[in-house]
Amino acid sequence: MADKINKSFLLGLGFDSKDGHLRVTRGDNFRLYGGSEETHEAMQEKAIKFNEQLNKKGKTLDEIGKNEFFEIADKVGLKRFK
Repeated sequence: MADKINKSFLLGLGFDSKDGHLRVTRGDNFRLYGGSEETHEAMQEKAIKFNEQLNKKGKTLDEIGKNEFFEIADKVGLKRFK
């Protein structure tokens, strides 16, 4: 059996869908599940912008530390929960 590769990724969960539609989007460094059409679209936009910032730095999500993660997250408008 092949060894599984551990890879970091952003996980987006939306809980505001009332239309019964299950929205799923997968991309480099992110997985997004659920949400209304508006919420899911906002998650997509932020995940894509996050990836663009990683690409500008020439790094992957696995290669950045906590401080750099939060720096990028703040830049693309991801909210922190305290």
